Amino acid sequence: MYLTRHSTSAGPRWAVDGKLLPAGVTLSTLLALPEGRLSSLLTELATDEEAAGPLLAPLDDHQEVWGSGVTYLRSRDARKAESETAADVYQQVYDADRPEIFFKQVGWRTVGHGQTVRIRADTTWNVPEPELCLVINAAAHIVGYTVGNDMSSRDIEGANPLYLPQAKTYDGSAAVGPGIRLAAAGALTDLAINLEIERNGAVAFAGETSTSQMKRTFPDLAEYLMREMTFPHGALLMTGTGIVPPDEFTLQCGDIARIKIDGMTLENTIA
Repeated sequence: MYLTRHSTSAGPRWAVDGKLLPAGVTLSTLLALPEGRLSSLLTELATDEEAAGPLLAPLDDHQEVWGSGVTYLRSRDARKAESETAADVYQQVYDADRPEIFFKQVGWRTVGHGQTVRIRADTTWNVPEPELCLVINAAAHIVGYTVGNDMSSRDIEGANPLYLPQAKTYDGSAAVGPGIRLAAAGALTDLAINLEIERNGAVAFAGETSTSQMKRTFPDLAEYLMREMTFPHGALLMTGTGIVPPDEFTLQCGDIARIKIDGMTLENTIA
């Protein structure tokens, strides 16, 4: 099943498989349900009305978006290369039982497919980070996934790991979409992830990886996120990137970042 959120004259409306759900149904409502009840209720609630409004980011204001770091070997190597003072920190995280988990964005500041993401004005080295983004319900169960763009300022984080919040969290730093595909964690272990960056009508960078290349498992990441914290409205968790452009590459205004995972495409223009 595939959930999307649409702009309508009456406000945002959710849809399942192209059919609108009743007004008032939110992702918070759905993620409060037991895992086994979600699909059956969606089938019951779906109307005959086609979802035709423009797509919105597939989350409500109440969801938080969190991030995971150094979950792929390529990410570990890139973090070590960019760090001026603490390259060994990233090796330690890669080898440790406890993963790197960080707050990424609030729901109302997260953008969707076709909307604009940003590079910080006080940086010189910026990249998109294409990531599978888990959708986790209030009971800490993985119920689906979407595509995530974890925009990152490499020069800020590289100067000092303690600058991670500034490198990762700012206006226009997170995009998810275009929708949410319901799936259990076991179905996500070998999905291809592709990134293409378009500049002036040509491909400036392209790369690919697979979730099979991850060092950590999705249930492990979700369990650590949910330790000692409750998410009554559910949460989204980006799971790290295995695609990093070469060190000489940085995003420019007007670039288009296009991320594809399992038939879903998240596209955002860079500002």
